[in-house]
Amino acid sequence: MNGSFRVGNLFGIPFYINSSWFLVLGLLTLNYGDNLATQFPQELGGILPWILGLITALLLFSSVLAHELGHSFVAQYQGIEVKSITLFIFGGLASLDKESKTPAEAFWVAIAGPLVSIVLFGLFKSINIFTSITGAASVIVEILAYINLVLALFNLIPGLPLDGGNILKSIVWKITNNPEKGIIFASRVGQAFGSLTIISGLIPTFLFSSFPNFWNILIGLFLLQNAGRSAQYGEVQSVLRNLTTVDAIVPNNPIVSESLSLREFVNEYVIGKESRKQFLVTDEAGQLVGVINVDDLKIVNTSQWPLVQVKELTKSLTNMESVNAETPLLEVVSLLEQKQINQLTVIGENGMLVGLIEKASIRRLLENKSQAKSA
Repeated sequence: MNGSFRVGNLFGIPFYINSSWFLVLGLLTLNYGDNLATQFPQELGGILPWILGLITALLLFSSVLAHELGHSFVAQYQGIEVKSITLFIFGGLASLDKESKTPAEAFWVAIAGPLVSIVLFGLFKSINIFTSITGAASVIVEILAYINLVLALFNLIPGLPLDGGNILKSIVWKITNNPEKGIIFASRVGQAFGSLTIISGLIPTFLFSSFPNFWNILIGLFLLQNAGRSAQYGEVQSVLRNLTTVDAIVPNNPIVSESLSLREFVNEYVIGKESRKQFLVTDEAGQLVGVINVDDLKIVNTSQWPLVQVKELTKSLTNMESVNAETPLLEVVSLLEQKQINQLTVIGENGMLVGLIEKASIRRLLENKSQAKSA
């Protein structure tokens, strides 16, 4: 998330804070401080109400953090890596490196956060009921109880990107045996809730000629934008679901034999062809041995090109990842994202090089599928 910086680790999980978090922290501190100063003018003097307001705001975000840790611990139990937890203007976000394998597992990851918030609500409520605390301490505990209840109920709204949307996704996934249908359906519901939230924020302006509820509008825009992204992600997954690596191999594969002369290489693969700076080189058995860079041709006099073979300019590969030709394309996309790389070599069952797959070739495949679908 842009504007976020790392502040440390929590149980081995990278912990980030977004710059927008400080805005909300300041507003909550002022709000809670003003309320405490008004309710307890005699007991709380000077800046003490606002110090307590800051403590209350920090405890509130600690509750949000506990909510996200609930998701994270269940995901880790399922063998899913938690890439980070980030606190930002609308709460928190636990970033997972992959989806759960089954709808039941997805359900438990989604429900874990609200369950933690409900437990915290019960804990803070019990403190107020069964202990003798009074005054500002009692008010702060009551605020924390109320906030955790609101956090649980709000997140249970059945639309992505909220937890309730992930719960709905898992239910639809279970019924249809299709995770993409679950994502798309829950995303559409999330978009509907986002639109309704924006409308609710504009109602005061249209009906009472007063200022709109900007908070509702911001939340609605957040839901609408992220639900839209989820829907797009689900549609992409739906297209890629039954495809394998070979379906997205780069056309006009940049593969040449090491036994070619440089003249043959240039005539057959460079002149008049799609501009490409690098080619994969194979031996007589079709095994990948390295790469040749077109720019390296400059070090050999053109008069020598018919006499010099490609293998003499071939360089060994460094950090080039490979995948099997029959690997599901969804796994390839995940691997490209995890490794932060743009291309992979594709190897057949016999160990021979089949081709190259790139992010760009996957995008072209998606575009072609979308055009064919709309035609």
